Amino acid sequence: MASIFESARCWFLHSGIQESSGGVARYYRSDLEKNARVSTEITGYAASALAYLGQKEEAARAADYLVEQAWDAAAQIFPFEPGSPLAYFFDTGIIARGLLATHRVTGDDRFRERAEEAAVSLAFDFLGDGVFHPVIELPEKQPLSYETRWSRSPGCYQLKSALAWLEAGGEAGGRLFESLLRASLASHELFLEGLDPEATMDRLHAYCYFLEALLWVSDRDDVRAALRGGIARAAALLREISPRFERSDVCAQILRVRLIAHHQGAVELDGNAASDEADRAAAYQSASNDPRLRGGFWFGRKGGEMLPFMNPVSTAFAMQALALWNEHQSGEWRFELCELI
Repeated sequence: MASIFESARCWFLHSGIQESSGGVARYYRSDLEKNARVSTEITGYAASALAYLGQKEEAARAADYLVEQAWDAAAQIFPFEPGSPLAYFFDTGIIARGLLATHRVTGDDRFRERAEEAAVSLAFDFLGDGVFHPVIELPEKQPLSYETRWSRSPGCYQLKSALAWLEAGGEAGGRLFESLLRASLASHELFLEGLDPEATMDRLHAYCYFLEALLWVSDRDDVRAALRGGIARAAALLREISPRFERSDVCAQILRVRLIAHHQGAVELDGNAASDEADRAAAYQSASNDPRLRGGFWFGRKGGEMLPFMNPVSTAFAMQALALWNEHQSGEWRFELCELI
């Protein structure tokens, strides 16, 4: 297990996925031998991952990029990418959580202050009539028309970004989270309905965000019921669809939720399923001699063929899931919920 964890650490540090600006590319394309564009959302995830790995300097470089380069000071918002005319609710919350994670390991108050500003943006810039709009257009901050893609429509997955309200502190943030929690619990069962298998696998990734956020309130009976049913449903769909299309992040996300919910006393652990998910996730780690690939985790497979995307989010989720699996098996559970990437 140590080699899996250390190899993932080395990939984050030496693959070039974090560029000289401190920003992190959305993925590396192995067939084209080039990084995709730097992404503010992915840089936020990477900041959380680097903080979890204990890499203070690299986490601070990512956070510096977000604070100094990615933030639109005039609009007081994080655009999708620097100069983009769009901003996403989900991305904003992930970035805020990455900044808060980096603040915890560095003590740099700039990161917490920007995270709090982002949490304010999350609350006010995206607020609609009974929903939080998933995407707004800049600079007017008007909502974009909803689409069938999960990232372009409101849904239970938004609850993970709403964790920024809880983690930034304050009663108002708690009330906002509670309102989105109620809406998510009421609607989540419809989130995976009526889709073809490949679209379902993509939505499983988003649905797991909802399950992850429930871990913050897993002492409630209705939340525990949603966790039990959600884990079982997501796991069954993963195995049903995987011969056709499997995402490594989904394997890792289900495993993380299983383990954390078990150690919270919220959901009984299915050890056989957890072991299978650990094996599935571990199979995506690259053993290539190429430093751009070695230690990272591939995005997924279609029809048994590995897709050419070496992905920082897949790497972060799988690395953490396998570290938690090791802690569980060794009887040395040390995980704190704020560390969830």
